[in-house]
Amino acid sequence: MSILVVKIPPRDRLQPGRAEPVERTASEYAYVLSSDGLAVSGAGRCAPALLPKADTVVAVLADTDVSWQRITLPRAPAARLRAALVGVLEEALLEDAEALHLAVAPGAAAGQPTWIAAMPRAWLALHLATLETAGLSVERVLPAAWPDEAALGHLAEPLQGDADAAPVLTWADADGVLTLGLNGGLARQMLPQWQATAARWSATPGAAGAAEQWLGAPVQVLSDDERALQAVRSRWNLRQFDLAPRHRGMQAVREAWRRFMSPAFRPVRWGLASLVVVQIVGLNLWAWHERGEIESRRLAMLQVLRTAHPQVRAVLDAPLQMARETEQLRVAAGKPGETDLEGLLNVAASAWPVGAAPAASLRFEPGRLSFTALDWGPQQIEEFRGQLRPAGWQVEESAGTLTVSRAPTGRTS
Repeated sequence: MSILVVKIPPRDRLQPGRAEPVERTASEYAYVLSSDGLAVSGAGRCAPALLPKADTVVAVLADTDVSWQRITLPRAPAARLRAALVGVLEEALLEDAEALHLAVAPGAAAGQPTWIAAMPRAWLALHLATLETAGLSVERVLPAAWPDEAALGHLAEPLQGDADAAPVLTWADADGVLTLGLNGGLARQMLPQWQATAARWSATPGAAGAAEQWLGAPVQVLSDDERALQAVRSRWNLRQFDLAPRHRGMQAVREAWRRFMSPAFRPVRWGLASLVVVQIVGLNLWAWHERGEIESRRLAMLQVLRTAHPQVRAVLDAPLQMARETEQLRVAAGKPGETDLEGLLNVAASAWPVGAAPAASLRFEPGRLSFTALDWGPQQIEEFRGQLRPAGWQVEESAGTLTVSRAPTGRTS
């Protein structure tokens, strides 16, 4: 599943003589394209309308554009959660809370400590509107770095592009995210503490030499494009509250599908595929076994028919032909059958009600015996029918005449 990562340009900082930075969109956006979410398959910079198409579109913010606050998540309904967050953070924020966009950490629970991301709302909304106007549906907005238990330090060239300037360090651990230049005293002061942790260190190709010299150890070379693609694996999504996507149901489906197609779920996908294959193979084996059983029983019936009645040459319906041949043998031997007159009389006699008078008249048809029962009451008729029903016989009543016959297959009445 292809993924397009759009890198939102860093926000303009305060300039001399300006009370506030000017919020403006960008004429071009840097992007990273990946076919599997693991490796960079394409990168570049172009106007929003010329950005490549992909199954999933996400935006990544620069380290310096997101601030982090650690609070206890207030207990409030979803519709009032942002107002509750503003009430908790109002004194801790350097800017007006109403001008900031807030986002809650994934998996946060009410009453428990959690991280809150804050960024300028108008600035972010402007970039999202620009991308959506160009036909891109941004599903998630991601931070490039976020608080995490696994400490991470990344060094990159300064944003101004000054080759002589010292690299900029972004440090992220369980205590938050910090961005500062290496030429400052704070970086030198914190270095021994950072070196004591099992942190992962990386640097852009242009800053790798200075980073290794400052750290005194080798670092992983990680380009800005590769780092932006790594952010896609984060569970964060800064598109919350009033900046949440409009189609939340479809967004949830896409998010679930994105996670399912991510590398972390590759074993699950393989397991499901293997399960489907096993089920198909198992069903085919079972069907083959059942066909074998049916064929063996058919051959057994053919063998019995040919053994008992060798005169039968063409076998079309073994059970039916067996019944016919056996019936012919019975007739030839002069033995009465259960549907002959003698057999039907025995059946009627076995269930004759106690005290009932003999039948005044009898009528026999092949397989049917009718007799008059004018003096029988409803209880005697029901008793007579009830005794014959379990044996597969049916009793019909019409104008004082009872008719006994073999019940059709699947019916006993």
